[in-house]
Amino acid sequence: MHRKSISLFLLSSIVSTSSFANEALPKDFVYLSQYAPEIAQDMRYAGAHNFAGRPITGYQAPECILTQQAAAALKAAAAELATENLAIRVYDCYRPAQAVADFASWARDIDDLAMQGEFYVRVAKSTLFDLGYIAEKSGHSRGSTVDLTIQSLDGAPSMPYTPEQPLVDCILPERFDDGVLDFGSGYDCFDEMSHHGASGISELATANRDKLKTLLERHGFKPYAEEWWHYTLANEPFPDTYFDFPVTAP
Repeated sequence: MHRKSISLFLLSSIVSTSSFANEALPKDFVYLSQYAPEIAQDMRYAGAHNFAGRPITGYQAPECILTQQAAAALKAAAAELATENLAIRVYDCYRPAQAVADFASWARDIDDLAMQGEFYVRVAKSTLFDLGYIAEKSGHSRGSTVDLTIQSLDGAPSMPYTPEQPLVDCILPERFDDGVLDFGSGYDCFDEMSHHGASGISELATANRDKLKTLLERHGFKPYAEEWWHYTLANEPFPDTYFDFPVTAP
């Protein structure tokens, strides 16, 4: 892409770039499926298994896109984890600004409670902004933030999700089984049990959270206090830029 096009993404801007759907990614961004195919992907916002219960605006394909720097750090972390017969699985990576706006619009519609039975059982939807679960801007839009977990290379495959299945509280042991290690809550569980240092989770879940945190900090990522799955590259290359090109297939 030409320098003139890149300049559209300069500091603190949110630029509509739907034309990227059939073009290469912006400079310094990569598809994780091409850069590190050993990392599993379960891209929740491209489908219906998320807190909104539908695909999110801007996700045209179930693909993880990251800055090359974040992808390289994640690939190194995955290589270290593989020595223990474990693997990284990502749930979300780069998130277009239009998707963040869709999240905010959904959060303001307090009558849409379709997925409450799984994702926010003990939290009033009207408090999601104040509690830090939904925001008007997201670090994901800068391209170096990733939501992830750990799975066993010998573990059972993920259970398929169908929109018709009953919703189960995301902190219960019998919650949706996506075939990963036990972290004490499911992904995108808007609950205090998802916070780092939360009380009430098992020793195993605590150990798994500590394992993920130690691994990622060793490879240059920093955690987000309210979500055990959320990490940002500390030295991210675009700390003030919020991109808005859609998530598309390679």
